[in-house]
Amino acid sequence: MKIKEIFDQKKVVFSFEVFPPKGGMTIEKIYNTIEEISSLGGDYISVTYGAGGSVRDNKTCEVSSLIKNKHGIEALSHLTCINSTKNNLDQIINQLKDNNIENILALRGDIPNNGEIYGDFKYAYELINYLKEKGNFGIASACYPEGHYQCENIDEDIKRLKEKVDSGVDYLITQLFLDNNIFYNYIDKLNKNGIYTPIEAGIMPIINKKQIETINTLCGATIPDKFIKIINKYEHDKEALRDAGIAYAVEQIVDLLSSGVKAIHLYTMNNPYVAKKIVENISSILKSVNE
Repeated sequence: MKIKEIFDQKKVVFSFEVFPPKGGMTIEKIYNTIEEISSLGGDYISVTYGAGGSVRDNKTCEVSSLIKNKHGIEALSHLTCINSTKNNLDQIINQLKDNNIENILALRGDIPNNGEIYGDFKYAYELINYLKEKGNFGIASACYPEGHYQCENIDEDIKRLKEKVDSGVDYLITQLFLDNNIFYNYIDKLNKNGIYTPIEAGIMPIINKKQIETINTLCGATIPDKFIKIINKYEHDKEALRDAGIAYAVEQIVDLLSSGVKAIHLYTMNNPYVAKKIVENISSILKSVNE
């Protein structure tokens, strides 16, 4: 099934993201995580692109296949194109086809720190066009409420997004944000630029201080004063900070759903406990909005 069909069938879509085992870890390390998250009733599960991106070591397809073919849940397999050749991508695309994976999140990928770019692709829209040539995939792409950190400004980033939308993506998933007003303002900007593609709001529960440091390094998302107070209050109590982070994410999701947002994507960080607690808190709300 194409995930766009789920968007057509449901009033509100709720999904999860997981990542494959890192480094030399075997795929067995993620079996329990996938089983627990699969039991939470999400509409689909996305799988991030394996570290390094090599065909031989990339476990994205293997994890996606586990989700789709063992647990019977639609999988969204991430695929990046920067510094890849058509031959590289053909191998991965064929693996996905062989494993009955029908949905791909098409991403450019981050430019290396040394700035060196090679291969057959420079932009995500080129990958989207190539995927349309290679098979009948459902295609999603990413968007950035505060602008991609490697883009000059939000207006330039929206121009890049328009290229992806015009290439025919089914829907978009946002980078994480911790202030819902940033998301609402972003939607207004997209509409003013003629972008009305369905958008799934990406929510990441922040449950430890290390995540804050990672966010600042990787995507530069704004940390609201409200959340800084939480960090300062509970940073020396791991359990309290975890629970406060869960409560903050729940509050974000409830506000989004109450404001008419039609899709939520939960970045689980492979933590079934956190995902389960969030689902427990919003299950009645999801049921209500889908009736």
